[in-house]
Amino acid sequence: MSNLELRLASPAKNDDERDVPRPSCKRDINKSRTRIARFLITIGTVSVAVPLAWAMWETYMAAPWTRDGQVRAYVVTMASEVAGRVVELPVADNQFVHMGDLLMTIDPTDYRIAASLAEAAVQRAQANAKNLETEAKRRQELSTLSTSVEEKQTYESNALIAQATYRQAVSNLDQARVNLERTRIRSPVDGYVTNLLTQIGDFATIGQKTIAVVDASSFWVDGYFEETSLGKIHEGDPATIKLMGYSQVIRGHVVGVSRGINVPNAQPDQAGLASVNPIFTWVRLAQRVPVRIHIDQVPNDVRLAAGITATVQVDSKRKIAVTGMPVTSERQPEHDHEHSGGSSSKSTK
Repeated sequence: MSNLELRLASPAKNDDERDVPRPSCKRDINKSRTRIARFLITIGTVSVAVPLAWAMWETYMAAPWTRDGQVRAYVVTMASEVAGRVVELPVADNQFVHMGDLLMTIDPTDYRIAASLAEAAVQRAQANAKNLETEAKRRQELSTLSTSVEEKQTYESNALIAQATYRQAVSNLDQARVNLERTRIRSPVDGYVTNLLTQIGDFATIGQKTIAVVDASSFWVDGYFEETSLGKIHEGDPATIKLMGYSQVIRGHVVGVSRGINVPNAQPDQAGLASVNPIFTWVRLAQRVPVRIHIDQVPNDVRLAAGITATVQVDSKRKIAVTGMPVTSERQPEHDHEHSGGSSSKSTK
């Protein structure tokens, strides 16, 4: 049978049946589409991963950073300069106080009496000095027929001694008044009363720490950087601070790098000789040096506390102007505490 006869004998296919691809063709098309999708996903992933990897490298390797940081602040510790029982304690723990606010009062009864006695002693010494001075002048005006030279010298000496006694009485009065004023302990700074353990009725002794106030304008951050990063850190470099308990970022700048840390090998023994560690490992660990960061800006919702952990990153590529403006841990209360007039004497240990 010829080819023409075979074509005539086979049923004719319509146009739709001719256009339908075979199953093997469909699989080839799907594989091609899958390869293209995988290629595009790979290109997209690489294009995103490379900038992210570079940013991570710049953040963690190029820019000095450390997770070993702490918030620091000056704490003014006040000790009583006079002994006595605490009779007044108008503040509470963690309360904000202004400079000059009364923190506590020691029983002033004995010191008030001592001031009165000293004032009376001054009046008595003053009267005695005036009397002896008048008698000495009277003797000086008399001739040697009425009084002897020795008597004149005696009265003059008594007048000088009385004058010295009067000045001593005045000094004792000043000391008594100072002691009376010291019974009222006032805050030397604007800050927060911390770890208040003193209570009314406690007996305060001289030199004993009674109350502490955290200076609200003295907060800073110490970042302990490895010595390999110190070459990239300079005074004035901007810094970002991230506290462990907050998501907000605190802005600051470098104000100084410590010029010394403890050297264990330099510690002398009982004979004064250096105590050198005989063991030296091949792996040398980089020492950490404190870098002081001044806080420029604190978000309103962030509460600073001395001792909390901080992560510090220094950007050594940009410089900022050193403003030196004081920063408080949070907004100070708008209400003013009641102030009393007069100067105060405080002991800060």
